[in-house]
Amino acid sequence: MAEQTSSNNGQVIALKGMYQDYFLDYASYVILERAVPKALDGLKPVQRRILHAMKEMDDGRYHKVANIIGQTMQYHPHGDAAIGDALVNLGQKDLLIDCQGNWGDVRTGDSAAAARYIEARLTKFALEVAFNPQTTDWQLTYDGRKKEPIQLPMKFPMILVTGVEGIAVGLSTKILPHNFNELIKASIQLLQGKSTKLYPDFQTGGFIDVSDYRDGHRGGRVKVRAKIEILDKKTLAVRALPYGVSTGELIESIVKATDKGKIKIKKVQDNTAKDVEILIELVPGTSPEITIDALYAFTRCEESISPNACVIIDDKPHFLTVEALLKISTDSTKELLRQELLIKQNELNEKWLFASLEKIFIEHRIYRDIEECETFEAALEVIAVALRRFVATPSDTQPNETRLKLWRDFTEEDVMKLTEIRIKRISKYNKFQADERILELEKELKQVLYDLEHLTEFTVAYFEQLLKKYGKGRERRTEITVFDAIQATEVVANNAKLFANLQDGFIGFGLKKGEGDFICDCSNIDDVIVFRKDGKFLVTRIDAKKFVGKELLHVDIWRKGDERTTYNAIYLDGESGKSFVKRFNVTGITRDREYEISKGTPNSKLHYFSTNPNGESETVTVHLTQASRAKIKNFDYDFADIEIKGRTALGNVLTRYPIRKVVQRARGQSTLGALRIYMDEVSGHLNTDERGLFLGTFDTGDSILLIYKDGTYEMTDFELSNRYDPNEIWHIGKFKPEQIISAVYYDGHKEWTMVKRFLIETTTLGQRFPFLTDHKESKCYFATIEPEPRIKYAMRIKGQRMEGELELATFIDVKGWKAAGNKLSDQKLLKVEAVEVYIDEDGQTKLFE
Repeated sequence: MAEQTSSNNGQVIALKGMYQDYFLDYASYVILERAVPKALDGLKPVQRRILHAMKEMDDGRYHKVANIIGQTMQYHPHGDAAIGDALVNLGQKDLLIDCQGNWGDVRTGDSAAAARYIEARLTKFALEVAFNPQTTDWQLTYDGRKKEPIQLPMKFPMILVTGVEGIAVGLSTKILPHNFNELIKASIQLLQGKSTKLYPDFQTGGFIDVSDYRDGHRGGRVKVRAKIEILDKKTLAVRALPYGVSTGELIESIVKATDKGKIKIKKVQDNTAKDVEILIELVPGTSPEITIDALYAFTRCEESISPNACVIIDDKPHFLTVEALLKISTDSTKELLRQELLIKQNELNEKWLFASLEKIFIEHRIYRDIEECETFEAALEVIAVALRRFVATPSDTQPNETRLKLWRDFTEEDVMKLTEIRIKRISKYNKFQADERILELEKELKQVLYDLEHLTEFTVAYFEQLLKKYGKGRERRTEITVFDAIQATEVVANNAKLFANLQDGFIGFGLKKGEGDFICDCSNIDDVIVFRKDGKFLVTRIDAKKFVGKELLHVDIWRKGDERTTYNAIYLDGESGKSFVKRFNVTGITRDREYEISKGTPNSKLHYFSTNPNGESETVTVHLTQASRAKIKNFDYDFADIEIKGRTALGNVLTRYPIRKVVQRARGQSTLGALRIYMDEVSGHLNTDERGLFLGTFDTGDSILLIYKDGTYEMTDFELSNRYDPNEIWHIGKFKPEQIISAVYYDGHKEWTMVKRFLIETTTLGQRFPFLTDHKESKCYFATIEPEPRIKYAMRIKGQRMEGELELATFIDVKGWKAAGNKLSDQKLLKVEAVEVYIDEDGQTKLFE
């Protein structure tokens, strides 16, 4: 299609070029005049115009915000809504604007009251650091009627303390707020030639991980978290919010995660008033620690923020670091202070000059010399001639000058000011006071000159004075820390059950009853690993129902980076005819991609496959075919003889003869070392994350001993999927055959309180064994595995409470686990509790004082 054109005064303008020019003009306007702040004062145009309007209105009293908006509209051409929003945003930062009324709440997301109801004025801090008409560059407003500042003479790194965010055409900026006191101290360090490091600090508090902050440059990132406390086993409390998230947004994200089954929350209650408080009530049996991790993983309790420090310098956008911005601001502050000192020097010089001329004019009675003058011009000339007898100017200096030296020539205007002195002032003239005034001016002038010569020290003192005056109450609120990586699959609530039809090759949590075998509890974001008899395996995302290939050997939940689960395999390589043995982990994969256990050559097949969750070795017996030429047709192989490698490893040659079958002979120990296992004391889940009660170090063949409050004991394996009810347990820990169980119980048959001590004599896992009599009134008061337990007990006899202490090891010997034990009392006990003891250096049992 032909390019469209238009005609203007005989010139042909391409439409494409017209749009390009208009777009660039518009983009430049939005970048420079609306969205991106200037580096020197840290303000966007609307913010600068608001502050300028408030300075013009400033009389020390509060002004209606509606009035401030109206005044600002003289300078800002974008309407009252934009001005009002920007003004509220500035006010909520609690630094430049002193607010009165309901200005909203950044924590809850509540908006401010209408502009006609709220009031504001500039803070003392703003008046001190942001304004000085003598050092301000001015420009005409959009309608040419007034002047406005090009930028405010900001003597503070405002852009870093308040932070800023803006989106322009093809450009954005996001500078995070930093701590007021830390910025001042960092500016001082820069002036002293020291290096400095700054990190964000937020009004809402919380935690921040700055490991990847990169000094605020593009490409960096910080993570922020809410502060969550455990009030009790059933309740969490959010005490501080992540930056940029309101209480409403946080609660909404928690509710959504709960609806999706990712976390188990019973109720969320917002009690935020002066301080943030969101109470989260947990479902019974849910671990507070795991729930906190899940809140960080699945809700807005954790946010990732990417800073992008873009600012305007010389009407162009620049991408800088926080340290570079601070240096620009610090250097600008130093230069502004220099300009203010020069202005003050000039003012003092002028005051000194006129005070000196006035002193001479009055003390030498020059005013009498003009009595005979007939014209004002003649009077001025007489005064000027008389003054030259007593003062020397740069243009009138003689050798060995004794006259008072002026720093500049006096002018006709200076002489005219002398004629304006009133007779009353002349009559009351005090020579001593005049000399004192001149000496004071000379002293001030000397100090100014000293400050100019030591400008760096003067600037440091200026910042120290700001810190002393305004730093109180502005301490860091956001705690700097390093966040542990949270794997979503490890903290998500188990909201589904995994089933598998091993023959037909279907897996999922939506299989109907009878369609598959139950594998384990899972969540709907888990990955599933599947091994098939054809020697292939894959990892796939769990679904309601999914076909993964027929004749499945093994199905389980797969955890990325799992280096303990080890797969032992023996396979035939169809190309060479040799059989290989390998041990491997599957720590990383591409989902839904099929991998080979063998080399993948034609006619390859699996002879043997096993899964070992703790890297256990095993011994197998290999049976060769009778027709093979091998002299030894059967031999044993121990998998401990081969290293565990990656899934792509080929393995070692086991035999070059045909194999008939492979049979497991014995399970071995873990070749990865023992596991340090803990139990979460709320949820009862086992873990290796050092969370909760330490149970011991476990290796293959070890088991867990549990003593229940109902008078039974049980031994289980140490699979991390195991879960126990902590409220039902007297004791849980690693089983040791020499451990003696001591118990105090009430026998319902005999109606006596009994004491017994016994060893574990059963080895069956997963089965409870009662050590009390089977009467319904029988009750276990106390049980322990301490070697020399001592108890304190109480009972009621004839209405009187009686108490006593007993060493169980001396009261009864160790007997069989079915034995009744010895009688302690024919009464029921009111309470039984352990008395803490310790073994001294001589091996004697002692009580803690």
